[in-house]
Amino acid sequence: MTADARELAATFDLEKLTPEFYADPYPTYRALRENAPVKRLANGSYFLTRYDDLVSAYKNNRAFSSDKKKEFAPKYGASPLYEHHTTSLVFNDPPAHTRVRRLIMGALSPRAIAGMEPDLVQLVNRLLDAIAAKGKVDLIDDFASAIPIEVIGNLLDVPADERAPLRDWSLAILGALEPVIGPDVFARGNAAVKDFLSYLEGLVARRRARPGNPERDVLTRLIQGEDNGERLTEKELLHNCIFLLNAGHETTTNLIGNGLVALQDHAGEKQRLIDNPALIKTAVEEFLRFESSNQLGNRMTVEPVELGGVALPAGTPVTLCIGAANRDPAQFVDPERLDVGRAPNRHLAFGTGAHQCAGMALARLEGAIAISRFLARFPNYALVGPPLRGGRVRFRGFLSVPCEVG
Repeated sequence: MTADARELAATFDLEKLTPEFYADPYPTYRALRENAPVKRLANGSYFLTRYDDLVSAYKNNRAFSSDKKKEFAPKYGASPLYEHHTTSLVFNDPPAHTRVRRLIMGALSPRAIAGMEPDLVQLVNRLLDAIAAKGKVDLIDDFASAIPIEVIGNLLDVPADERAPLRDWSLAILGALEPVIGPDVFARGNAAVKDFLSYLEGLVARRRARPGNPERDVLTRLIQGEDNGERLTEKELLHNCIFLLNAGHETTTNLIGNGLVALQDHAGEKQRLIDNPALIKTAVEEFLRFESSNQLGNRMTVEPVELGGVALPAGTPVTLCIGAANRDPAQFVDPERLDVGRAPNRHLAFGTGAHQCAGMALARLEGAIAISRFLARFPNYALVGPPLRGGRVRFRGFLSVPCEVG
């Protein structure tokens, strides 16, 4: 291990990241895994980079809590962002988490997702036709981000002419989850939560008056609740609609964008996938592993626990580095190499345990249809200028990818 890697690990601070880290965090993740896998940061929290340690934390709900009230209170104060992020499914423990998840999963059953495929294929084909007509496009604006907005819009049955603000609201709210945020990001995030809530109050009122089909319309299903009478409160309902849109939008946009850029950087794997379209399922899993859309998770210890030989007292904030765990050589052979046929591939891009991503089957379907059809239609696509990263560490993706499809 080089002195440079030891220095990278010793000086790493999640609250003081460098431009080099944002461009390519993986050398730092590797240095941490090898030198300080359970790294104590200056603020007293711990940063985990080994696969096995993340799995332990994900699966031990008793010791590692997902409830963010304690952690987010000093960051957000009594703000709309605080209310949103402490009410949404992902930042809650059972029984609240279990109740909300059960309602959402009922609307995302395998049968329901299979029923979405024809519409998804049509949507992707329409976007590809528009791209062909333009020739020079942005892979994010013209393709990757347009797909999940429509899919989640359809899930909640948001009228097509009311979807325009959804992406900006989502980016503003998720941007406020970065480890350190300035006053502008904080203000934008709070304004987005307020605007989103205001819009959803009207949408929910209309849906209560005219319910949709709960088999296809997640919003109707969430409003009506379970057959046993279990219902969400109004606050839970509104915030989990925001969560659904945000969770399904940003990460799927990143999956599609990251996958298409990674193939451009790995010509041999791109050709392999073009020659063997049946590899698309393993390819999607590899894009999720290689450039995880969501790079960081968080937990709080609620009892003393030992991890990787380090004793963590109760009340310790812990960051789970998914991006590092997904390149851990103890779990993956030759982890720094993109391999579209990699198997097995038990990556942690969707987490694991009780909080495993509720929408992962839908994200996989969107990624497979989008990337396979794009490749089949435009096998000679080429980037024309450097892709622009989002400047964020938690959600790794691109804001812009200029591209020519030939």
